[in-house]
Amino acid sequence: MRKKFVLAVIDGLTPALLERGIAAGRLPTLAFLRETGAYARATTTFPSVTPVCLTSIATGAHPDVHHVPHLVWYHRGEERLVEYGSSFPAMRAVGARRSIQDSVFEMTRSHLAPGATTVFEALEDAGYVTAAINFTCYRGRTRHAIRLPAVMRRNRRFEAVNGPTRFFFFNLFESDATGAPLAIRSRPRGSIDTYAAVVGRWLVTRDGFDFLVFYLPDFDYASHAVGPKAALDALEHADACLGELLRAAGGNEEFLQRYAILVCSDHGQTPVEHVAALGDRFAGAERDAVVVTASNRAGMIYRLPGCGLKSRQLAERLDDEAGADVVLFRENGAAVARREGLEVRFAPEDGGWRRDGEEHLLMAEHYPNALERGWRALACPNAGDVLVSAAAGYEFADLGGGHHAGGGSHGSLLAGDSTVPVIAAGFDANPLGVHADVTDIAPLVLAHFGVAAPDSMRAAAHA
Repeated sequence: MRKKFVLAVIDGLTPALLERGIAAGRLPTLAFLRETGAYARATTTFPSVTPVCLTSIATGAHPDVHHVPHLVWYHRGEERLVEYGSSFPAMRAVGARRSIQDSVFEMTRSHLAPGATTVFEALEDAGYVTAAINFTCYRGRTRHAIRLPAVMRRNRRFEAVNGPTRFFFFNLFESDATGAPLAIRSRPRGSIDTYAAVVGRWLVTRDGFDFLVFYLPDFDYASHAVGPKAALDALEHADACLGELLRAAGGNEEFLQRYAILVCSDHGQTPVEHVAALGDRFAGAERDAVVVTASNRAGMIYRLPGCGLKSRQLAERLDDEAGADVVLFRENGAAVARREGLEVRFAPEDGGWRRDGEEHLLMAEHYPNALERGWRALACPNAGDVLVSAAAGYEFADLGGGHHAGGGSHGSLLAGDSTVPVIAAGFDANPLGVHADVTDIAPLVLAHFGVAAPDSMRAAAHA
């Protein structure tokens, strides 16, 4: 009999803190799973921010396929900014109600490309019962009504969404009555993870799914506040919440008899000491024809109709910007990566990459899988014309001036932001590849159930 599958995502978890926490004896659940199963380091997508990364996990694809480009971006068709929640000031800058609608509803309903099949859709089409807790890329085949009548009265467009069979999203959508408390009560105390633990326990005790995405975001919140090296208490709480699933099955060994589990992060996180205002570099006469969107450790520059500057000219303005590390743009059919005034050109060719110029600028040790991630980010139709990856120790202020200086952040091409831990346990054979990528997760889930991956999960990078 095929085991059921749990995908647990601990937002922002770094390999270094996972390994340190296990060595210190403070993460008993994760230690058991690592000891029993397999462990590897994988690479996430770019920009390495949560909406993009979780969408890549759900679709098994990069932004060129799923079309979610960043935490904040310019919607060319609607001529407006989309802000998924960089900070409360950033949400107010675009309109808090509009920001909530985009992050809760439109990101999955209209921003996510119709042709990017999610793991929930593929499994439900094959007859399996899917479930998700608080996962932001949730598109499935089952209609769920919102639980807040006041919201329903304001706008009928937002009264229901299509999600997994069993769907729980921050108390807004709950397919079943579980007795779980309010999710958003005290982020510093891990209330969202606690909510997920109660719902997850309820599902496991009832054997209520074939596939579950168990998403724990509170570690990332703590890591932003105090830095990734100082957030072990929050990780300890996440470990305890994950442990509730194992206890609900009767214990560690009993859980692995019934379930295969993969634990991963969506992105890494690195310390931040400095803040850069990316938009200041583009002030001037042409400013009205340029839109700058920045948040965390990545930014984008959009050329609007009437802009008199080419992408190269915009990129070159950042050559002496201390906060900008790698600047990417397209030119004559190739991608260009500039760093410290030097550049390398690259494009896909014969299943690999054609490179010209200073190849050392994007060494894999410091910029894992940078060519593919950079190419696919630029190929996203909603991305800016110029993409910016922040320098170590820097963060870009968001639309409201928000930042995490003194804490931690992520979003860049650098290894610290881009490398994630992966633990797999309960499988008959080690499912983790040598060069793992977060886009491998959805196809791995489908293969576990004997379901063929859709074409969107196997899309090659094209010139």
